[in-house]
Amino acid sequence: MDNEMFSMVLDTLKKIEKEKIQLESKLEMDLKGDFPEDLIRFMLGPDIGLHLIFIPEQYGGLGASASQVAVLSEKMAKIDMGVATSFLAICLGMDPIRVYGTEEQKERYIRRIAEEGLIVGYGVTEPEAGSNVQALKTRAERVLDGEGKIKGYTLNGQKQFITNGGVADLYTILAATPEGPSFFIAERGIDGLVYGQHEDKHGIRASNTAPLTLEDVFIPAEGLVGGVEGTGLKQANKVFGYTRLMVATFGLAAASSALEKVISYAKERVQFGTTLSEKQGYTHKLLVSNAVRLEGARAYVEEVAKRIDAGEEDLHVEGSIAKYFSTEVGDAMANDAIQALGGYGYIREYEVEKIKRDVKITTIFEGTSEIQQSIISVFRLRTTLHTKGGYYGDMADALSKLGKESGGPVAAEALRILNELLLVSRTIKIMKSQYLMFLLADMMTWAEVSNALCQKAVSKDRKKTFSDDFMLAASRLFAKEALETIYINALKILQGGRGEKPALLEKLNSMSPGSFFEDSLKDMDLVAEELVS
Repeated sequence: MDNEMFSMVLDTLKKIEKEKIQLESKLEMDLKGDFPEDLIRFMLGPDIGLHLIFIPEQYGGLGASASQVAVLSEKMAKIDMGVATSFLAICLGMDPIRVYGTEEQKERYIRRIAEEGLIVGYGVTEPEAGSNVQALKTRAERVLDGEGKIKGYTLNGQKQFITNGGVADLYTILAATPEGPSFFIAERGIDGLVYGQHEDKHGIRASNTAPLTLEDVFIPAEGLVGGVEGTGLKQANKVFGYTRLMVATFGLAAASSALEKVISYAKERVQFGTTLSEKQGYTHKLLVSNAVRLEGARAYVEEVAKRIDAGEEDLHVEGSIAKYFSTEVGDAMANDAIQALGGYGYIREYEVEKIKRDVKITTIFEGTSEIQQSIISVFRLRTTLHTKGGYYGDMADALSKLGKESGGPVAAEALRILNELLLVSRTIKIMKSQYLMFLLADMMTWAEVSNALCQKAVSKDRKKTFSDDFMLAASRLFAKEALETIYINALKILQGGRGEKPALLEKLNSMSPGSFFEDSLKDMDLVAEELVS
């Protein structure tokens, strides 16, 4: 999608916000908790067609890149996360068809989504399964013709927490066939497909969330996505790197929106003779750390989007890291925004309490933060052992070649500690403790995000949102945070693990942690000054 067309799409989004989704409208949608179907249908209509960015050109879409979709998703989520959730669900629901559908299925359904502006639902989550899609109970029984050939399937089961569940025109539904989990395409109004009452939710209240019940729902054989049974989990995993990256942009949206509101308030609010923006206890506690982590999250999201656009596949771990880190950053910033505004932060019209309620779901849906930690630790540990330390070793070597001003050498030290720990993981039987594996996931996440931020800080091609000095200071601060996280977690793992204590423990005990924080206050001062200038 060329830049001129993409700029037009972003301008259209700005116009919609100005004319139809101003603060008063957002607060009303949030208060009522009703799905704004007229607004969504307008955005899907022929005069606007915002959904076309998700759709490949050959099926009537605009064919936006992952990087472009990430930008639009963030901007839409900053306007209203409930509305953005409904739109992202259209993309998510279409993905099984887009990635694994037959050419006939793509031509029929994706083109209809493009031309008719269909709302799509993604029917995977179940009442007793949650994030564990392998605990699938919805069944698809084969229906045979007189010659014993499969003419269709009968689906029975329940789905829970389905975005667009009560309003979708089209659904992709995961069900267990004799050969394993498989996706099926079902249209609204089909006999036996019943949607339940819209859930009264804590946040994203403008999105429709409803359960689905399937009672002897007949799906013709051509409704089996890809035409082959048992490929559903493979199809889901294929797109997790992409879809979880888009959810990560919701975390960016919440963090950046909350941060902007806090900075604006800090410049105006006077306490004890000076504005809050002049008080170090305010800026350094509530602004700087969040802003630094936000830049780390953004750098990582941008990096993964570029890799998807370059044709890389099997980025489901990267998608998990992006989602886990970015959504937790968004949740933390929104929480601190309420604190920063004091009593006003608790009042609806200042919006930060809504941001907090909205962003919380991003740490839960599309796989909870704990599911992401499990994925990150297990798969990165396997990769490290398979490459005999080469995966993180190569990353550390590249970081060590960056100048000290970037924080690269500090981040490299963190990666080497992580790598050494992973290589002795079998000795201390770390896989036997889920809690220790979660600590390991945090080490991996902070290490990889730090790598992305260090590389971005020295890049000549980065978008100049902040000055070079700001980015370098942020990179140094985050590299120190990554080293601190890895140092402390490594000690917890080594002391708490089973088996004999490896030599790494003695090495860590001999280190001087105080050196990690050299010039940190100076860098925090620099970041704070630019944030509130």
